[in-house]
Amino acid sequence: MCLYVGRVSALVFRFCVRQAIRIIRTVLEKYGTYESFEVATGGRLLSKCQIWSVIRKYMQKEGCVGEVVVQLTDDLLSQAVMMVEDSRPTLAINLAGARQHWLEGMLRHEIGTHYIRGVNNTRQPWHSSEGRKQYSLKPANPTEEGLASLHSVLFRKQPFLWRAALLYYTIERASRLSFSALFQDLEQYVQDASVRWEYCVRAKRGQTDTSQPGCFSKDQVYLDGILRILRHRQTIDFPLLAALGKVSYEDVNRLKKFGVLEKTRIPHFMQDLERYMKQLDHIVTTNGLNEEELEQLLPD
Repeated sequence: MCLYVGRVSALVFRFCVRQAIRIIRTVLEKYGTYESFEVATGGRLLSKCQIWSVIRKYMQKEGCVGEVVVQLTDDLLSQAVMMVEDSRPTLAINLAGARQHWLEGMLRHEIGTHYIRGVNNTRQPWHSSEGRKQYSLKPANPTEEGLASLHSVLFRKQPFLWRAALLYYTIERASRLSFSALFQDLEQYVQDASVRWEYCVRAKRGQTDTSQPGCFSKDQVYLDGILRILRHRQTIDFPLLAALGKVSYEDVNRLKKFGVLEKTRIPHFMQDLERYMKQLDHIVTTNGLNEEELEQLLPD
């Protein structure tokens, strides 16, 4: 069984699997195939020139022009990743995933969430591992990736949580199947062999024998975090969650009296909080999530 699954109850795990399958099937009922969904909601692939234009405009919105090095590549397993390279924050973007209607969401995920929360974190007394222990902080995940994943789809007309759902499902199946069996299993949801291959490689990376059941479980953190945040969205102070840095939503109320809030940054898309909250409600409705089950299985 996957390592990450061990951190949640079996009941919550089964609930997350059900929600993942529900999201996947909702998308396929509406669009027929993943490929049709990708074209209809993602739009056309952008040229390098168009990508740079979107990036510059987004950096201006967040007030971080010149702070982040950006690399465009076709050699990346994920759609994008924030890292530190030569002591500088660096964003690598996969050209194959840079679509017309998805690119800004990718930037909200990487810059608007990971980078901004990281910058804010450096100002806090818990910025070091010793500080996190001193303040008894919970792990930043699943909040960190859940929040970033919500921001990826935040302003889409149809904010389906397809990728987070399929990643969760893939990990669950990888824990029981070989690589080849997993590749065949995913064909019911994704016909494109190259896309299925990507999901299988992510799920099986690090396994010494991919002919055996087993998985790299981190990718379940996206949907897990999404569901927990959506469950508690009415009580979470989202601007404060961003300002306090790399903290769990569960720690926000306890930490706010200790936080250094002067000169912290809030993502531009959180400035209109009423609109932001309506978008979260829209995500719940679009994905057919069961709020009653969320409340029962993820209690206060």
